[in-house]
Amino acid sequence: MLYIGVDLGTSAVKLLLMNETGKIEKIVSKEYPLCFPKPGWSEQNPEDWWKQSLEGIKELTAECDKSQVAGISFGGQMHGLVILDENDEVIRPAILWNDGRTQKETDYLNQVIGKDKLSDYTANIAFAGFTAPKILWVKENEPENFKKIRKIMLPKDYLAYRLSGVHCCDMSDASGMLLLDVKNRCWSKEMLEICGITEEQMPTLFESYETVGTLKKELAEELQISETCKIVAGAGDNAAAAVGTGTVGDGRCNISLGTSGTIFISSKEFGVDPNNALHAFAHADGNYHLMGCMLSAASCNKWWMDEIIGTKDYGKEQAEIDKLGENKVYFLPYLMGERSPHNNPNARGTFIGLTMDTTRADMTQAVLEGVAFAIRDSFEVAKSLGIKIERTKICGGGAKSPLWRKIIANVLNIKVDIIESEEGPALGGAMLAAVANGEFASVEEAAEKIVKVIDTIEPEPELAAKYEEKYRKFAKIYPAVKELFEEIV
Repeated sequence: MLYIGVDLGTSAVKLLLMNETGKIEKIVSKEYPLCFPKPGWSEQNPEDWWKQSLEGIKELTAECDKSQVAGISFGGQMHGLVILDENDEVIRPAILWNDGRTQKETDYLNQVIGKDKLSDYTANIAFAGFTAPKILWVKENEPENFKKIRKIMLPKDYLAYRLSGVHCCDMSDASGMLLLDVKNRCWSKEMLEICGITEEQMPTLFESYETVGTLKKELAEELQISETCKIVAGAGDNAAAAVGTGTVGDGRCNISLGTSGTIFISSKEFGVDPNNALHAFAHADGNYHLMGCMLSAASCNKWWMDEIIGTKDYGKEQAEIDKLGENKVYFLPYLMGERSPHNNPNARGTFIGLTMDTTRADMTQAVLEGVAFAIRDSFEVAKSLGIKIERTKICGGGAKSPLWRKIIANVLNIKVDIIESEEGPALGGAMLAAVANGEFASVEEAAEKIVKVIDTIEPEPELAAKYEEKYRKFAKIYPAVKELFEEIV
């Protein structure tokens, strides 16, 4: 049988076709626009997602036996607010995960409702990118649109709805809305009341590997895929990537160097960081996970290369770097503000330590190291909770860089496992579809049989010691300039 994984990203949708053994048959990518109506705002039209996904499925299955397509599932950008009216029409463009307009609402939730209550209700506190503050923003600033809301959805779930006709959401993605009682895996009545919405306005909750419905008849005819094709709930992009990298079960770790960056730690037990510096979310395997998320990771390097240096030859720029652990230049990678562990949308990207002999290579190196140091910030929080991590998987566009992988291994002083396929959320989605169809008994079994480690980067004691010293200096920079950020925004 064949399974489709749909990774609904911020700039493009990536679709992957996998057979029952886990072999990837084909990959297709379709881009769509991103809109910035005002400074700090970030929106997309859900219809663009749908059109490109539909075209992508057609292209993906053009040369295969379509009768063998048994399931479609998803990984997708989290936190985005999609609101539908009584006719299931989109009311306004989706407000995305990296939108920063909700500081007032975030402050209200954290300071007036209170972080302790939020953590009790949802296991998390409010962040500007989360969905609940966006709902409050619409309520305050677009009351006519708020009155029209009949269903509140997340980006990938809008695709699942268009394919199946079912308003659905999985536990992992719902965890990032600040509306889910994560421990008990149900909508939080208290949070719904705070946001002025009802449970009827929320989608039905599923585990990531559960079937929400089957392909609608008219779409089955258009796509020439069987009506029995299962539409499976899927997961938020980070949880789906974790499935695709085998980061399931207990005590596994994955680092993602995508547009944003994450450190993802799977756990069979529910647990919350007392300071809420890490997110405590439900996982796609039916268990839980802790996650630190930085808003700008590989996008920092893309910004530096494309916009500042003006080159697409990333490899050539990195080839000039030959003195790891000795750089005098530091970079705070907060180009979009920061989430974990600082929760500060006003934080900004910062170079410090420049001198007349600073080179282009020094600054490129500082960008790569700055992202690694920021990931270590969250890693340190995990260690403070007694979590012992000795190795991690790595995925995302930035993970294709051997130099960056080496920096990560030595900054964190742990082994970094390279896996055969770095397709992350799309592969994870296809694996979830296969589990729903009974190809594997569990998500853990699917990961065990499909995900293969092909190489391991070992930390070097001397270099790790140098980076230990560098990290201690890096960790002092943000506290020193934090108040300045408030003045210059």
